[in-house]
Amino acid sequence: MAMTELSTPKTTSPFLHSSSRLSLSSKLHLSNQFRHLLLPPLHTAPSSKISCSVSQNNQAPVAVQDNGSVKTKKECYGVFLFGPDQPIALKLLGSERSIQALEGVAMELEDSLFPLLREVDIGTDPYEVFQDVEWALLIGAKPRGPGMERAALLDINGQIFAEQGKALNAVASPNVKVLVVGNPCNTNALICLKNAPNIPAKNFHALTRLDENRAKCQLALKAGVFYDKVSNMTIWGNHSTTQVPDFLNARINGRPVKEVITDHKWLEDGFTESVQKRGGLLIQKWGRSSAASTAVSIVDAIKSLVTPTPEGDWFSTGVYTNGNPYGIAEDLVFSMPCRSKGDGDYELVKDVEFDDYLRNRIAKELAFEILLLVLHVFLLDVGEFELAFEGFETGVGIFHVGRGEIY
Repeated sequence: MAMTELSTPKTTSPFLHSSSRLSLSSKLHLSNQFRHLLLPPLHTAPSSKISCSVSQNNQAPVAVQDNGSVKTKKECYGVFLFGPDQPIALKLLGSERSIQALEGVAMELEDSLFPLLREVDIGTDPYEVFQDVEWALLIGAKPRGPGMERAALLDINGQIFAEQGKALNAVASPNVKVLVVGNPCNTNALICLKNAPNIPAKNFHALTRLDENRAKCQLALKAGVFYDKVSNMTIWGNHSTTQVPDFLNARINGRPVKEVITDHKWLEDGFTESVQKRGGLLIQKWGRSSAASTAVSIVDAIKSLVTPTPEGDWFSTGVYTNGNPYGIAEDLVFSMPCRSKGDGDYELVKDVEFDDYLRNRIAKELAFEILLLVLHVFLLDVGEFELAFEGFETGVGIFHVGRGEIY
């Protein structure tokens, strides 16, 4: 999916382009609309238990103001992603097999009367759909099914992102921002980046905001607070079962997590594993990858880049590692803590603490990502570039990969 911010702040035309020229944009708009609805609690049998949503007292924490009153939110219809006055044109990319479904999505978008949505075009040619786009959300990839690991998706999805990178390089806005959602998102983002040499490498992102949101939820539930009390949450690595949710630097109500949650065994084992395996557990429950929570995290990820980061806080996103201050191997896409001034750009956070536990976890994730990338490029011949890595106890070495060779 691609988006263009229309230059005119407001337009009088209420009609959308229902041409034969879209990915999954309805999720992006509809999910956050539903996010603001307050629904009554479900009636459950006395014997039923739902342990994933609330603590032992079976009552979810609520947001309260300083005077103790419950916060209320203004009604919001639609997502003001780039501000309350910025119209958006959506261009959504599908395949020949999905074009009818995309036409249905376009109809749904038209009927939803989103106040800032001005155009919807659907198509199957990325060189047409990506023309002049300023934000590209690369969602389309074969989804992970029950029991399927990310490595199994390599030979299926690699070529998709190589071709999309070439198309973006040829016709998109020179400063286009690219957010890769399709898994394995870090590797796919790097492949896309390597096939788009005219676009700044810093403009490519891999979505790890869903993992950040999941981690915040688990910490909030354990501490018995609302999720907005959790800050400085970092996901190191990839959206995978080897990712590293960083509780060392995270804070609850401004205090270090390890001071608020004194069960450090749970933090190292229960918390970490619950975040790493949350996606797989969800697939087991309903047979498909997350949808609504992913859409919400996409919105959150973009808002983090177009809204100034609150003082002292940061967010997680998978970005190009060249020049990073942590000793992470260069020439990778790896999730790290970032701050933004709200201009679409970001900077890496420098005041991050490391202990032996965190450093060893990152080292294992880094080694796994390097091996996965080498396997990916070796099997698919999707590019040719050099990997140099050292630090974080991974050893030191250089791979030159491409054209079916590793040396």
